[in-house]
Amino acid sequence: MVHFHREKYVPRGGPDGGDGGRGGDVIFRVVKTLNTLTSFRYNHKYVAQDGSNGGGSNMTGKSAPDLIIPVPPGTIVYDATTGELLGDLVDDGQELTVCKGGRGGRGNQHFATSRNQAPRTAEKGEPPEERAIRLELKLLADIGIVGVPNAGKSSFLAAVSNAKPRIADYPFTTIDPNLGVVRLDLETDLILADIPGLIEGAHEGVGLGDAFLKHIQRTRVLIHVVDGSAEDPLADFSQINSELALFDPALAQKPQVVVVNKIDLPEVKDNWENLRKGLKKHGYEAFAISALTRENLQPVLWKAYELLQITPVQGVTLELPVYKPDEDPRDFTLEQEGHGWRVRGAAIERAAEMTYWEHDGSVRRFQYLMEKLGVDEALRSKGIQNGNTVYILDYELEWQD
Repeated sequence: MVHFHREKYVPRGGPDGGDGGRGGDVIFRVVKTLNTLTSFRYNHKYVAQDGSNGGGSNMTGKSAPDLIIPVPPGTIVYDATTGELLGDLVDDGQELTVCKGGRGGRGNQHFATSRNQAPRTAEKGEPPEERAIRLELKLLADIGIVGVPNAGKSSFLAAVSNAKPRIADYPFTTIDPNLGVVRLDLETDLILADIPGLIEGAHEGVGLGDAFLKHIQRTRVLIHVVDGSAEDPLADFSQINSELALFDPALAQKPQVVVVNKIDLPEVKDNWENLRKGLKKHGYEAFAISALTRENLQPVLWKAYELLQITPVQGVTLELPVYKPDEDPRDFTLEQEGHGWRVRGAAIERAAEMTYWEHDGSVRRFQYLMEKLGVDEALRSKGIQNGNTVYILDYELEWQD
């Protein structure tokens, strides 16, 4: 603010314009009760509030509150422009600041000198940071349930937990991952994720397989549900393991509890012994279950829990951040445009945004900054003439020597 002290019997009050308040930051915060990014489908732009204006008597304006954006655990934040990894948000309450609010502009109290005791100079607030963000969610679960479409994964999850996934007798009933909590006893809980059915080529994105496979990276143990009524259950089993290995070799190393579902069907019961021997050749002791009748489910869960205790927690392998050399904000470029020149550069553009063009003192200060940054000399070397236009952002300035 540009303001001068006014008081009875004080004929020449000095400058007392206060500073503006700081703008709010934009912050992602993990909220454990969330499990999807659906809210971002309907709102693509988030803007924190501006700080309040400064006042007279050297009063600083109030800083704006931060804009807190809730996200579910397992959210990975990328810069959409550069692809740089900004953060991996896992723990409840964890925060990541993605944009900083600009500082408030200084009032005219800061520009008083012995030679200029009544400055009519002030600053606008600093321009805020702007950023395009890409969010990716990898569900946080102890155990992932995998298998071909219609193997009975959702039925298994519904039978052992409080989850209510969509269930029907046709492939691809599940089109989004489902989470369920299993209580084995009063002190033991497991979190299970039902991953939509995988098909051949899933690691390349066929059937959105690559999107689903990302969720399995978070899990430590897999329950592999084999459809006992399929034409070739062993071929299905091998196909799923191949897709896991092709997408991420670490997935192939995760411990698996293999279950043959639909043992309540006579043909599956008759073929069970052959399936058990075939799976044993692959190195797996299989369980025969029926998700429909809830037969033999508890031994499967306890076996998964046993494997969970001996499997260390591993970090998710993420892309390395993009290295960018530090840029000097004082650097600028000149580009001829029409009958003038366009100036681009972080410092000069920031100064233009913070200038009150209606105040002569602020304009003179901007001219001084152009000289200090070397813009003035560079324009002269390019042969700029009186009356030519200097473009900075949306501002058009007329050059006068």
